[in-house]
Amino acid sequence: MAYVDFSGDPLHTATFPVAPPAIADDEGRLTGLEWSVVALARGDRLSSLSRPGRMSIALGKVFGTRRHPAHLADPRLEALRRMAVLTWHMSFAVPASEVRAFFAAGFSVAQYETITESIASARIRHGSHAVKG
Repeated sequence: MAYVDFSGDPLHTATFPVAPPAIADDEGRLTGLEWSVVALARGDRLSSLSRPGRMSIALGKVFGTRRHPAHLADPRLEALRRMAVLTWHMSFAVPASEVRAFFAAGFSVAQYETITESIASARIRHGSHAVKG
């Protein structure tokens, strides 16, 4: 039978009143990559959320404009980008379908609150109510 020594583990020796604070704090955290997506979404227009139509694609081919789509390859990060773009532009008036898609991608309510609070405070600091786009 294997033996694992937990005596050096701080969670093993610490006493917590209800739950370890680190667990509660981690619930709403985002990774560095995820924060990068939120920051980069600040410059994205609302039009970046829709796929280009056939006419737009045809005109792009005729006139040689080749804009790369803003969509991210990773579906989870794309859901985060969409939520961040909407929040930067619309504050708390994000469509419920987008919020559901955000949660379906694996994000939590705490992460949603962290993102919205962070964007709202950034908008207040910079004195803008909405990003011009």
